[in-house]
Amino acid sequence: MTSTAATSTAATSTGTGTGTGTSAAPVADARVLGLAHYAARGVLEHVLARHGMTFPQQAALRAAVTADAPQTPDELVARVRGSLKADAADIRATVDELLSQRLLVTDGPHLRPTNAGRELIAAVGAETAPVTARVWGGIPAEDLAAAGRVLALVTERANAELAKLTG
Repeated sequence: MTSTAATSTAATSTGTGTGTGTSAAPVADARVLGLAHYAARGVLEHVLARHGMTFPQQAALRAAVTADAPQTPDELVARVRGSLKADAADIRATVDELLSQRLLVTDGPHLRPTNAGRELIAAVGAETAPVTARVWGGIPAEDLAAAGRVLALVTERANAELAKLTG
């Protein structure tokens, strides 16, 4: 362990860093949330790379596969934008990539995932499932429920702040 890491660990466990003073666990804040997000996303992106897919492509294709009904391109872009907070033009380019790769097809005014698109999402899900089980396994249900409530509230508040900024 480097001296910086040792100092950080000591600060956390003594309460002078992000910890509570009584536990080595950090207090939830934007940094801790970001670290968790990027750690999990890193795992997913590693799997996606083996399938020749990017994170935005996976998000858009998954949104199409899990939709209750076929969506128009504008509806799919809006749905993905609501999740990723990405630029609409970038998402449209991603949808175009999925169309050119024949993972999505047009059906009149709607987009539909192809069998290849559904199979790709299923393969990625199957490959990440054991990792997800190891990451989330053993966390008490009440901790997961509390984290879910906090993250839902943070998401709601952050979305409201983003709406103010982008008016």
